[in-house]
Amino acid sequence: MRAVIQERYGTAADLRVGELPDPVPADGEVLVRIKAVSLNGLDRENLAGSPAYSRIGGLRRPRHPVPGSDIAGVVAAVGAGVSEFQPGDEVFGELAGYRGGLAEYVATPPKLLSRKPSGLSFVEAAAIPQAGCIAYRATRGVRPGDKVLVNGAGGAGGAFVVALAKHCGAEVTAVDSAAKGRYLLGIGADAVIGYESEDWADRRDSYDLVIDLVAHRPPHRVHRALRRRGSYVMVGGHARILLATLLAGAPIGWAVRKRVRVLAVPQSREDLEAVTALVVEGSAAPVIDRVFPLEEAPAAFAKLAAGEHRGKFVIEVA
Repeated sequence: MRAVIQERYGTAADLRVGELPDPVPADGEVLVRIKAVSLNGLDRENLAGSPAYSRIGGLRRPRHPVPGSDIAGVVAAVGAGVSEFQPGDEVFGELAGYRGGLAEYVATPPKLLSRKPSGLSFVEAAAIPQAGCIAYRATRGVRPGDKVLVNGAGGAGGAFVVALAKHCGAEVTAVDSAAKGRYLLGIGADAVIGYESEDWADRRDSYDLVIDLVAHRPPHRVHRALRRRGSYVMVGGHARILLATLLAGAPIGWAVRKRVRVLAVPQSREDLEAVTALVVEGSAAPVIDRVFPLEEAPAAFAKLAAGEHRGKFVIEVA
């Protein structure tokens, strides 16, 4: 089968498209013929091997040579003991271990897969899983009238966060490069901050919730932008900020009567189906910047690393 192959940690230049043996589903697995795969910030980290947690799947080099985790495709075969899916079923979801997607086939346990709604294309379905589930978890508890700030709103997952916060009735401020300002307003943001000219953390006592997709400010700074009893949620960012927020977020939050925490988002079929239901009803939608063929996946990774995306990059495999 054709696949994107990563033999070491590095940059997009370390990826190549080549041939690998077709996988065979083991007992309890399904074989999926992949139609589309979307790229996430985590895929960029897994390519670079940084932060350190991205090397859980192999300290010196990736144990699984194929990157990519958000897939949509068609069940081609099922292993012994699988009864919920049959060959021909259209499915989508995340892959356990966050690797294996950028190939013509993948064998995987079915517990993280769902049936693809008939009204969604494979490209649209592949753009939902990771970004949609993060946004679903991050915006739970948002109430009408809340002021929500989304830092990194112009990236792969930001559009989902903005859409779900708006669905909850919030007033949303989106932060990203000034060049993405018109795009951010177009996806529903009420206001935009260009990070080149203003630091959102200097807006004291302004927000009920800050969702930080690209955190690089220490926890003792970010809480200042929160209103009394507001919440700061770190979703992604620098490893040192992750560690600082894990260690100091709770005591800082207790001292100032606010909440400062890291958001843990487990892989969940239940969350995927819940956010997909919102997509189907029209309350949110994946924003797809560009669709690449499999042969151009390394170029897509290079553009992802450069921050050139506005929404999701999707790779069409078939």
